[in-house]
Amino acid sequence: MIFERFSPFKNLFSLLNQQVRSFARDPFPNKLTHYLHRAKLIDSIRLALRSNSPNSLNPLLQTRLLDSFVVANAFRSAPSADSAISFFENLKQVPNFAHSQNTIFAFGTVLAKFKRKEELKALIGDAKDGKFNNVKVSFMNLLFWYSTAGDLQEVLETWEEYRNEENRLSTEAHNIVMGLYAQKGMNFEAVEAFRGMIDQGVIPNSRTYTIVIEHLVRLGKLDAAMEVFTVLPSMRIKRTLKQFLILVEGFVGGERFDVVKSLLKEMREDGKLPGRAMRIYLERMKEAGFAGETDEFLVEMLPDGRIKSVGSCEDSSDEDEDGDDDVNEGVDVHTVKLKPWLDPKALANALKQWSPEVVTILEDAKFVWTSRLVCKVLRNFTSPETAWNFFCWVASQPGFSHDIYTVQRMMTLLARHGNVELVDKLINKVRREQMILPFSTIRLLVEFYGISKNADAALKVFRDDRTLCGHISMFNLMLLYSSLLRALTKCRRNTDALDILDEMILNGICPDIQTFSGLIYHFALQGDIKTVQQLFSMIRQSGMEPDAYMFKLLIQAYCKCQRAALAYRVFVDMRNSNLMPDAATKDLLVKSLWQEGRRKEAVIVEERYEETDGVLPLALRGHVWTVSSEDLTRVYSIYSNSVIAPA
Repeated sequence: MIFERFSPFKNLFSLLNQQVRSFARDPFPNKLTHYLHRAKLIDSIRLALRSNSPNSLNPLLQTRLLDSFVVANAFRSAPSADSAISFFENLKQVPNFAHSQNTIFAFGTVLAKFKRKEELKALIGDAKDGKFNNVKVSFMNLLFWYSTAGDLQEVLETWEEYRNEENRLSTEAHNIVMGLYAQKGMNFEAVEAFRGMIDQGVIPNSRTYTIVIEHLVRLGKLDAAMEVFTVLPSMRIKRTLKQFLILVEGFVGGERFDVVKSLLKEMREDGKLPGRAMRIYLERMKEAGFAGETDEFLVEMLPDGRIKSVGSCEDSSDEDEDGDDDVNEGVDVHTVKLKPWLDPKALANALKQWSPEVVTILEDAKFVWTSRLVCKVLRNFTSPETAWNFFCWVASQPGFSHDIYTVQRMMTLLARHGNVELVDKLINKVRREQMILPFSTIRLLVEFYGISKNADAALKVFRDDRTLCGHISMFNLMLLYSSLLRALTKCRRNTDALDILDEMILNGICPDIQTFSGLIYHFALQGDIKTVQQLFSMIRQSGMEPDAYMFKLLIQAYCKCQRAALAYRVFVDMRNSNLMPDAATKDLLVKSLWQEGRRKEAVIVEERYEETDGVLPLALRGHVWTVSSEDLTRVYSIYSNSVIAPA
């Protein structure tokens, strides 16, 4: 009787339990299927945001597929601030949907892009008031949004608040402030922002130099921009497609096609696949009679007719087989033409579980595989095994064949993970098919073998495979030797490193100061005083003098291996060269001397410090193995002299 009396509750509990299990179970058999359904929904929302029908968006928000990933990507595709705001308001009516860090950042970025400052400030206020649960707005979010909106006052106020709370600001924070100054034509302030960055010991990155180059080109200082661009390889700074585009645009505009020819040659050496934004400038160059130099690149930039717009390729055969809501309901897909949404990073993540089932789904998806897309997907794989499976599979897809861009991308990924056998297989393919490898790829292979601790493989690439990139200039050969030396020191192959250094010098190739600094730091950390002294002699025999940053590295290394007496001797040599360490290095030296009982020397260091009126540089310019203080000073001088008009 008792059991019968409670049986309705039992049935209800059973029903709820089934529902919980149903919702807890992943409705998709694999990540790729989930990705494809998400992509279809994102495309439908993109179309709805561009539709004239005010109610076209509502049905799309009722699907179970709607999540923060879909919403964030839909926001990024919004054609206007009004469409994004409408989307944001509609989401308030969706039960159980909660904004994430990504959705709020994406929405804020759209508002900033379209200069909707009042709505942006309201969004920030709501986030700070906790209206979006655990969503936090960081200083970097604020700096990015305000700079995108062009609001200098808010950027500077956020910058000051940021500086008060952080001991050291990131490179990107400096870039944002410097870039906004440059955009607004505040030349002196932009230069001072760059100087402040390097004086504080913040190492500029590729984006920093993009800002410098773009600023110089905007002011018509093309030669100065090219000079900065030329210095980047010696600082081991990666040159980006955007930098090439800015320079090509500038020199084509000035009809200096000889410089553009050299830039295109360097693009090939750097293994850069040009973006379609460069097409208009190369067509102008071709019209000026330089067809031979541009045709190869222009072919790569032609629109691919196989890629159909999402507004004209929807039909009933693409319906969700599980009977989910029709995500195109209410949208006139024939009124808007958009390329299909595709996220290479998300796609690569969806392919992690590589299996015959996933391969079948991938083939049925009918992606249009191009070199550009394959490179982007390969770049986002974290597993070399999955990347290799994809690389082999895509080679058999209709209309696609691997070229030097996809091969080099696969090679460097494999080298980073130490897959020597597969890299050799691809190198043999390059040799067999008489491809020309970019010089940058050979360097990356050597460097990545250092990271994966494969010294013998790095030596093999250097000895046997560097010929695959054709003629190598003396400067590039110096960079390659430097990469090999760094790889050998990472692998603790000290004898091999010294042998390569001797070979380098015997071949008439002088290491730069960064290479010597890296070697000195490496051997000093191991307490190998004899080798350090030999390296110092080599530097002076090469006509160079140790700079302040090299002395700093040596002091730090000796202190780390508890050889404070040697660090003190370096300090004395530094002072005899009229150089002083930065404040942090001085403090480290004094602390180490006290810990090792060398109080007299510690007092002398403090006295020398007082002789400078208690003023030491906040940081010394440079970075081990990569950037020298001389190169940083040179770039600053070029920038300053070109941008700030003499009084």
